[in-house]
Amino acid sequence: QVQLVESGGGLVQAGGSLRLSCAASGRTFSSNPMGWFRQASGKEREFVAVISNNVIGRMRYADSVKGRFTISRDNAKNTLYLQMSSLKPDDTAAYYCAASANIYSAPPVSEYLYDYWGQGTQVTVSS
Repeated sequence: QVQLVESGGGLVQAGGSLRLSCAASGRTFSSNPMGWFRQASGKEREFVAVISNNVIGRMRYADSVKGRFTISRDNAKNTLYLQMSSLKPDDTAAYYCAASANIYSAPPVSEYLYDYWGQGTQVTVSS
């Protein structure tokens, strides 16, 4: 059974940093794109950052987080990371890790192309 388990969320002041982790088990995703999405209260889930497998190393970021967030992966550990810096209150949301069962030439930003999802970890940024 495939599981994605996020950790690292919490309460932080504006301007602070957090690092989210997503540990995958049940299968390896070293050849597959993975990503982070978020959903704020009362809003739809949105793309944050995605990454292809390490060989290609392609990453894509939402404009709202570009320059502040960094996505990375450790295929040996089957783990995905999201380093978040210069956090803003607008970053407050539940953050979800996702992995695709398919391989694409570029990591997709559509949530509908991701097959496996974690349960989410809450990030709250106070002003």
